[in-house]
Amino acid sequence: MALSTSAYAQSKFVQSHSAMGTIYSIELYANDAASADHAMQDAFDEIDRVDDLLSNYKPSSELSRINREAPLTPVTTDPETFAFLQRSMDWSRASEGAFDITVGPLLRAWGFFFHAGHVPDESRLATERERVGWQHVMLDARVRSVAFADHREMELDPGSIGKGFAVDRVVTLLRADGVMAALISAGGSTVYALGAPPGTDGWPVIVRDPRDGRGKAETLLLKDTSLSTGACTEKYFIQNGHRYCHIFNPKTGRPMEDVLQSSVIDPSATDSDALSTVVFVMEPKAAKRLLADRPQTEFLVLRASGACDSLHWRGAICRK
Repeated sequence: MALSTSAYAQSKFVQSHSAMGTIYSIELYANDAASADHAMQDAFDEIDRVDDLLSNYKPSSELSRINREAPLTPVTTDPETFAFLQRSMDWSRASEGAFDITVGPLLRAWGFFFHAGHVPDESRLATERERVGWQHVMLDARVRSVAFADHREMELDPGSIGKGFAVDRVVTLLRADGVMAALISAGGSTVYALGAPPGTDGWPVIVRDPRDGRGKAETLLLKDTSLSTGACTEKYFIQNGHRYCHIFNPKTGRPMEDVLQSSVIDPSATDSDALSTVVFVMEPKAAKRLLADRPQTEFLVLRASGACDSLHWRGAICRK
C-alpha cells in the first residue's frame, strides 16, 4: 500500500515495538491510520526478521548457528548475513580493532550480557581475551563462508552494529512503501531521520550533554541521515566506588575510562552505530584521521574530564 506523495496533507502517527533487547519507535506521516498501520507493521516485521538473523540470544538465529559451527568448520551463510559480517570486518580493520564484533566473551566475563556486572579475576580475563579478535574471523566471499581461525571458540556479538543495520533495513522498506517522512529510533541509541515533517527542514533530535548535571541538551535538525550515541551513563555498574562502562577497549579487555558519551552522524545507520563505538574507543587524533575523508560523517566525544573532541560537528556543545 503506497502512501500519498502529498506530505503536507498527512498526519503524524507513532507506534513502538520491542525487539533486539530494546524498544523501537517510529513516527511517520501518512494519509490515514490504515496506511500508517500498514507501514508500521511492515517495519516491525522487518526488525523481527533481522533479529531472527542476528540475535545472539536466540539459539535458532543465523548468528548463533555461526557461533556454534564456525570453530569447527567453515559455515556458509545467506547473502544478507554475510554482507552484515563484511561491513563489521570493514570497520574492525579500518579502526584497527577499536570496533570488534567478537567482543562478546568480554561482555560475558564482565557480567554485561545478563545485566549482572562484576569485575572478573585476571585469569578469567586472560582466558576470555584469547577468544576475542576480529582478525581471527575468516570470510570467504566466493562461497559466503565464515570460519574462526585455528578452531577458536569465539562469539560474534552484534550489539554495536546490529540495531543500526535493522534501522537501515526499515528505512529501505518505508521508502518502498512511499513514506516521505519518518523518524525511526532503536531505543534512542540509533535514530534515522527519513525526509522531514511537513513544512520543516528536518526532524529535531536531542543530543544530551552528560557533563551537565541538569542534563542540558542541544537539538539538531536531521534529514535523510542517522545519529548514533554510545553512553556510559546508561549501561554500567559500580563496584568498590568505581564505575565500569559497557563499552570496551578490545585490546585491553577492559571497559573504557574517562569517556562519557560519543555521538556520530552518518548517512548510514549501520555505519553510525559502529562508528559510535569506534570514536568512543580510538584516540581522538586517530579517529579524526580515519574519518577525515568522510565529509558527511560527524562525531562528538564528551569526556569525564570535561574535554570535548569533535569532527565536522554541527552542534554547539563543543563551542561552549
